[in-house]
Amino acid sequence: MAKDLLHILSAVGIDDKQAQLYLAGLEIGSAPASDYSKRAGINRITSYHLLEQMVHAGRFTVEKKQRGKCYAPVPPEHLAVEARKNVDALQRALPELRSLRGAEYRKPHVRFFEGWEGLRHVYDDTLTAKTELLNFANSAVVRRFWPLYDDEYVAERVKRRIHLRGIAPDDATGRRVHGEDREKCREIRLVSAKEFDFANEIKIYDHKVAICSYGSAGEDMFGVIIESKEVAETQRQVFEMAWRYAGRAK
Repeated sequence: MAKDLLHILSAVGIDDKQAQLYLAGLEIGSAPASDYSKRAGINRITSYHLLEQMVHAGRFTVEKKQRGKCYAPVPPEHLAVEARKNVDALQRALPELRSLRGAEYRKPHVRFFEGWEGLRHVYDDTLTAKTELLNFANSAVVRRFWPLYDDEYVAERVKRRIHLRGIAPDDATGRRVHGEDREKCREIRLVSAKEFDFANEIKIYDHKVAICSYGSAGEDMFGVIIESKEVAETQRQVFEMAWRYAGRAK
């Protein structure tokens, strides 16, 4: 468990020795650097400098006493808050960071996934959407191969407040799903099941287009994520054209 905790702390920017001192601090509380040194098995001078660094970084507090300084780690919840702040800051900076990439790195990025686990990865990626999801799907096909689609995927999408606009075949399942639009944070338009019996599911979001294919009888399942601003924008326009047609058809 200790190794797991060290790995987790390292993932949020705390190096191994600092992490050892932090974990030691959770066990011994407010104490001088010498106690930390013994508990963590780190040289006393090194421990002192690392503790001072972590005080400066806001991960430890220090209290001056008659015999010297005593150090204490901030609560773990504080680290979690700081980690979330860093993630949020990075997310806000992503558009600017992407704009700095050279032309070579702006080429379309295509990822291919096989099997059921691969498809789940594609669906998980759509749940990172910052824009609304635009969706072509056969409601019956998706739920036949994924019985818990509504409980697992749709519920998580609603929880994350990702709105969806979708076009689906007008059949019994499509009408049932359409009837739950308001509570499921979506708007679906139905089109003729005879003319448009979609076999694959296509989702357009951010600068991505995701394609999910359930294959034949559940075999040869695969998913594709195309990351390209130009491709996504073109597919978004195609969707809007189909959306208008679906509205008139209704």
